[in-house]
Parts: sequence; structure tokens; C-alpha cells
Amino acid sequence: MAASASTPHTTDFPAEGRCSYYVEKKKRFCRMVVAAGKRFCGEHAGAAEEENARKRILCPLDPKHTVYEDQLAKHLKKCNSREKPKPDFFIQDINAGLKDETEIPEQLVPISSLSEEQLENLIKKLRKASEGLNSTLKDQIMSHPALHDALNDPKNGDSATKHLKQQASILGNIEKLKLLGPRRCFVEFGAGKGKLSHWVDIALKDAEKVHFILVEKVTTRFKVDGKHRKKNSVFERLQIDIQHLCLNKIPLLSKEKLPVVGIGKHLCGVATGVIGDIMWAKNISGL
Repeated sequence: MAASASTPHTTDFPAEGRCSYYVEKKKRFCRMVVAAGKRFCGEHAGAAEEENARKRILCPLDPKHTVYEDQLAKHLKKCNSREKPKPDFFIQDINAGLKDETEIPEQLVPISSLSEEQLENLIKKLRKASEGLNSTLKDQIMSHPALHDALNDPKNGDSATKHLKQQASILGNIEKLKLLGPRRCFVEFGAGKGKLSHWVDIALKDAEKVHFILVEKVTTRFKVDGKHRKKNSVFERLQIDIQHLCLNKIPLLSKEKLPVVGIGKHLCGVATGVIGDIMWAKNISGL
């Protein structure tokens, strides 16, 4: 709603030339620029009395934003969430695993819906299936000098310190495995802002012929890719779900034929298994 209420952290009025819509969740006025003579930006125009005649609806391609109903057809042609032509390295479900034709999706139920007896039986089956497996994992918490200054920055909060320690440990483990070196391609899965690749690049300093491929399925803000201007490093970002990613068809990899090192910090669950399958397939491909 358009509000006149103020908080200790905001002024009673929006900034000049800015939208008059008060965003309750953020406790401030919207900061979008408005057209001449208007009080509200396009996103919040429905709140203005003079705009009530035109209805705004959720975009069917991405419900995170709205559009005028009478301009929907035009918007769908240029919406950033519209389906775009697939690149050569997109192969539908290439990493989805073998499909069991006998599996009926309707029979799949969340664990939270199981009764106590069903859950106990499931636990027994899992314990029996894992008998004899060496499932003991040894922690390898390490660090790397490339992050020394960042880790000791007094401006860091708890969250920043946590992520920096994780990134430093990953770099330390990569170096211990003798994978941190020149003439290779690092593929960061679930890259997000690309900070892990950023630190790998810093750790490599002026290493010769190093490429980075950052794989992320969603559009990401505040990426750090643009901070890299070293002549020996090449950064390429692919917006694709790893479920459909065929490494062998990425032009950079097929052309350069460099050894590939898969890295990641934001992966969990089934994604880790998918990455294992991708790297195995890459290893036997002959690239």
C-alpha cells in the first residue's frame, strides 16, 4: 500500500522523483524512479487512484514481477524469463540418471508424511543396505594464504567470516590434491556470485592459461566475474541447470582441451551425485 507512516530509519516522504509506495517489509519507500507527473513506479502503479482503470497481474513466466494486463502479449515477447534458444551444451536430462519405468511418481511421498512405524522400517532398511560400507569421513579443514588478509579484516561479520573460512578450506584442499596450478579449467558448479572462482584466481596469481566456467541455473546479482582482468585468466558464465549440462559440448573445453577441475561450495543433496557423474563422463570422454 501507499503509506504515509514513518519509522525511525526513514523520512516522512519519498526522495524526489522516486516512487511513493511504502514497502512495509523493508521499512522504506520504493526507490524506483517515476515518470514525470506520476507518484508511483510501474510496479506499484496499481496503488495510485489514477491508475486503477488499468489492472496489473503477475507475469506468467515469473511471478516475482507484475505487468499491465492489457500489455501482457507485448511483455511476454521481451520478458527476461522467456524461454530462449538452447545452447549446444544443453541436453535435456543428460545428468538425470537412469529412469526407472516402473516408478510411479504418484507413489513418491515425503518422509515427513510417514508414520513412526514406517519411518523405523525405513531406517532399518538403510542400515542394512549400508552394512560393510566405510562411511567414516575425516574432516580436512584447511586454509590458504590467499585469503589471509580477508579473513583478518575486522569489518567482517559472522556470516562473512564463515564463508571465507569455507572458501579458504576448499582452496587448501585443492592445493593439497595438487590441483591448484596452471593450464587447466576450473568449473564451479552452483557458482552463485562466483566468489570461489574469484579466490582460486587470486591464489593462482599469474599462472598461465587458466580458464573458469561458472555454472549457475538462475540469474545472479552482484557477481564478482567482472573484477577479473588478468590476461592469463578467462571467465565464462553459463546459466543452466547442471541436470542438462553436457561438458563435452562447451566450446571452451572442446577447443582448449585443458584438464578439468570441478569445484563447488553451494551444492547439496542430489546435486553432488550429479556432479560426480558429470566429472566421470568428462574423464572418459577423451577431452
